[in-house]
Amino acid sequence: MSPRLPAPPFTWATAADKVRTIEDNWNSRMPTQVALSYTIDSFWRCGAEFLSGRAAIEAFLICKWSRQLEYRLITELWAFAGNRIASRFASEYRDIDGNWFRSYGNEHWDLESDGLIRRRIESFNDQPITEADRVLRWPLGRRPEEHPELSDFDL
Repeated sequence: MSPRLPAPPFTWATAADKVRTIEDNWNSRMPTQVALSYTIDSFWRCGAEFLSGRAAIEAFLICKWSRQLEYRLITELWAFAGNRIASRFASEYRDIDGNWFRSYGNEHWDLESDGLIRRRIESFNDQPITEADRVLRWPLGRRPEEHPELSDFDL
C-alpha cells in the first residue's frame, strides 16, 4: 500500500487502514518514507514544536530517531469525519543511556483528497518506564498482525 492510500472519503475500515499504514511507516523509522505520507507543505505541531514542509519533517525525524532508540509505535483509530482522522497512540523507546520511556498521545490529521496528510496536530506525554514494563515487544519494524492492539493494553 502506498503511503498516501487509503484516501477520503473514509469508512471505519478505510480510516483504520489509513491509521495502520501511517503506523507501519513510522515503525520503519525511515524519515524519507514517513515524510512521503504528508503534503510537500504539511504543517505539524508535535507537542510544543512546529514544523512546516517535508524537509523539516525529515530533519525532525532524523533527530528524533537518533535520540529515541528501538522506537516502536502502536496506533488506533479514535474517530473520523470527512477528511479528518483522530487517533490515539503509545510508543516506547530507550535513550542512549538505556533508560526506557513510553509516550501516550493523540493525533489529529487533515487529509487531501489524494490521501496525503496536510496537517498533523499531536499531543503527548512521556513517562519513564522500566525495561520490564515494556509492552510493545516485537522485532524492530512493522508490528506483527498477531501482536495485541492498543486497546488490549491498560494504557
